[in-house]
Amino acid sequence: MSLNRLLRRRRAVPLAEWGTEVHTFDLPTDGAVQYARWRHPGETPKVIAQDEVDGLRIFLKPGDFAIDIGAHTGDTTVPMALAAGKFGCVLALEPNPHVYKVLELNASFNCERTNIVPRCVASTREDGSFVFHYGDASYCNGGFRSQQRWKFFRRKYPLTVTGRNLHRLLHTEYSQWLPKLTYVKVDAEGYDRVILESILPVLSELRPVIRAEVFRKLMVSERYALFDMLASLGYQVHRFNGGAEPRGVLLSRRNMTAGKHFDVLAVPRLSCSRNTGRAPNRRPPPSSHTSHCPSTKSGNCSTPINVQLLRLAKSWAAPVKRRLRITALRSQ
Repeated sequence: MSLNRLLRRRRAVPLAEWGTEVHTFDLPTDGAVQYARWRHPGETPKVIAQDEVDGLRIFLKPGDFAIDIGAHTGDTTVPMALAAGKFGCVLALEPNPHVYKVLELNASFNCERTNIVPRCVASTREDGSFVFHYGDASYCNGGFRSQQRWKFFRRKYPLTVTGRNLHRLLHTEYSQWLPKLTYVKVDAEGYDRVILESILPVLSELRPVIRAEVFRKLMVSERYALFDMLASLGYQVHRFNGGAEPRGVLLSRRNMTAGKHFDVLAVPRLSCSRNTGRAPNRRPPPSSHTSHCPSTKSGNCSTPINVQLLRLAKSWAAPVKRRLRITALRSQ
């Protein structure tokens, strides 16, 4: 951050009830969608777009369960809910009670096509009360201080919020939805890795697609730790592009420091088949992988798998035998 920006005077925002204004977005496929914008002066205008919904539909199908951690006013929650449909469910967590009022209002809209369950809680290691810090007296943006490089005096407005252990919350109150979990979005101002680690057993078993934020002031060690955790779970980490094609370029560990502030999209390396009911981390039977059949380019292989393996072993053994024979002749 430049010195001028660091010392720049910001317009003071007093504590007030800023209210909302309801907008209707006409989407080409999903039709009219109502959304309430928060009128806080520090809030950026939010838009509900068809391409965002279409991009989510790559991973979310009707009837699926999704979690939006750090939902704010619901600008990411509503597209997720449109993708999951009325018979799906999106659990939206927002600990800030001032913002939560807007999220709750947006959850009440579009009920004929969505099912949003808002909760005014933060995802924390243990249940209890926690102090978050915000940059203005009306609490627009802020969060829990983690391994970040932002100066504490820039976020000098404390707010006590309620925290819940997400793993325990999911198993006690949303156990009927948990097997359908396919998408998790986290935006927690640098606290994303810790939140994901709190639900590691869920991520390991169900392998949902994960969208996480690389906060602009997150330390290098924290960026690497986020990547290492996702990679250890068997995820490929992509740059999140948004829109109809959210899966961007594949990232390596060193790419985590290439940008200042961006989102990542973690996709399981082995996707499960929804129709077979196999767990995402199980490999399908060899017969379903057409590339394993050496006898045909089309992949329509009728040769038994044991015969295929025998042929493959012979093809590997032939060059080795030839090399051993040549070596024996030379030694004579």
